[in-house]
Amino acid sequence: MNSNEPGPNEPFKRLFFALPCAPQQGRALSRWRSELRLRGGRPVATENFHLTLMFLGTAGVTQLPAILEAAARLRPLEHLEPLLLDRLEVWRRSQALVLTAEHAPAGLLRWVYGLQEAMSPLGFLVDPREFRPHLTLMRDFRGVVPEAAQAPGFHWNVGEFVLYESCKGRYQALGQWPLLARAG
Repeated sequence: MNSNEPGPNEPFKRLFFALPCAPQQGRALSRWRSELRLRGGRPVATENFHLTLMFLGTAGVTQLPAILEAAARLRPLEHLEPLLLDRLEVWRRSQALVLTAEHAPAGLLRWVYGLQEAMSPLGFLVDPREFRPHLTLMRDFRGVVPEAAQAPGFHWNVGEFVLYESCKGRYQALGQWPLLARAG
């Protein structure tokens, strides 16, 4: 969310920070989703799977260098407990079928708070709801939580975080940085 919308003639981008999904993991998630035999809603394309850290919303192109600089200053985590997406939920307000983590790693929660603090001086507002790691499987989903033959249990491979631009249903990486410090 952005408190300083671009001017009427300034080009803009729709931006968000996220943890990318490895292609192999994306295929496994897509296969699992297809086994749910869902009706209704729009499936998120496998290549668009990600775990959102912070939605920035609309930002003027003149803000992009400051956003990239602030992200580059974030300190990587020395250690991160495993992130397990193990709950299937329907989020009624956003009409989404999502995979969430029953227990979010405390280190990730603190790091996301640091990301929010870094973006705040640039005019980006923090969502007042507590951060919940999740992966959106379906949009415009109005059904109930489907029965899964196999319980969800996807370990998210965390290594880097990415600033994405959302453009016409596709996500383009504009910058990426390590989320975990490199050993050695």
